[in-house]
Amino acid sequence: MLVIIGILLIAFVASALLTGLLRRYALAHSLIDIPNARSSHQLPTPRGGGLAIVIVFLVGLLFLLGLELVNMAATWSLFGASIGVAFVGFLDDHGHVPAVWRLLIHFIAAAWGLFWLGGLPSLTFLGYVFDQGWLLNIMGLFYLVWLLNLYNFMDGIDGLASIEAITVCLGAGVLSFCQPGQICELALLAIAVAGFLLWNFPPAKIFMGDAGSGFLGIVLGLFSIQVTWVIPHFFWSWLILLGVFVVDASWTLARRFLRGEKIFQAHRSHAYQYAARHYGAHRPVVLLIGAVNLCWLMPIALLVGFGQLGGLSGLIMAYFPLVLLAIKLKAGAEEKA
Repeated sequence: MLVIIGILLIAFVASALLTGLLRRYALAHSLIDIPNARSSHQLPTPRGGGLAIVIVFLVGLLFLLGLELVNMAATWSLFGASIGVAFVGFLDDHGHVPAVWRLLIHFIAAAWGLFWLGGLPSLTFLGYVFDQGWLLNIMGLFYLVWLLNLYNFMDGIDGLASIEAITVCLGAGVLSFCQPGQICELALLAIAVAGFLLWNFPPAKIFMGDAGSGFLGIVLGLFSIQVTWVIPHFFWSWLILLGVFVVDASWTLARRFLRGEKIFQAHRSHAYQYAARHYGAHRPVVLLIGAVNLCWLMPIALLVGFGQLGGLSGLIMAYFPLVLLAIKLKAGAEEKA
């Protein structure tokens, strides 16, 4: 236990220090996000700090492997998938990478991660068991790619992607209290993100960038599949924990797609972006979303996980007010000039 605590403390310090170094690197190489009509920030801010999370988590994962707290298959899954996603994100942070090439790498990375985990396990929906096979594996592939991209879409105001990752890891950690391996993985990721958050909390001194946001999306997705192999209905709990990001991104992108807009084009029409403009600040929105995750979504996810509530019923209960809120905040509405 003391060794694990030591690893986590070192990970926190290393993440904070490395983020500071990356900030200096970004400033020296002009990796700056300049505010424009589609931005949610007002000051030029360096980007690419999420690479600190990637490095610290993957190095820490090797230590967990050495302590035999994670198995080799899970390590290969996380390493291969996350490095591929972080690499193309890193290139995009330095210069635009066409969406088709990003998506190709995303699908390859997701396929790698799924392969080492054994694919997407059997799922139960409305009492019917969907047996593990090629159809579920294809669904798992699109699930991972969508999750990593929606995480990128939702990384638009200071601290939001970081707070989401930390609170989701906290809820999943409570859910997986009897699985020490996943608890260690979750704790390591949350601690690495917390070190970065010291620089990213509103007002942010550095942004996460595509390398960090895509990495978090696919790692959280792989975590959810890992635990589903052990306890199938935990998959519903993970979908509930990720509810704010899933609902906002899905609702917004669906409305933009139906209007014929390019869904990968930068915009400011997510619910959280309208909320940030309403409050005139990022901090209250980020804190509110953190509170929603902890006080609303996490209790429902735990009820589902502990068998006190059906998966679909819990998902509907969790998502319904989020959809209403997205509608109220005009998520996906056409932006006024």
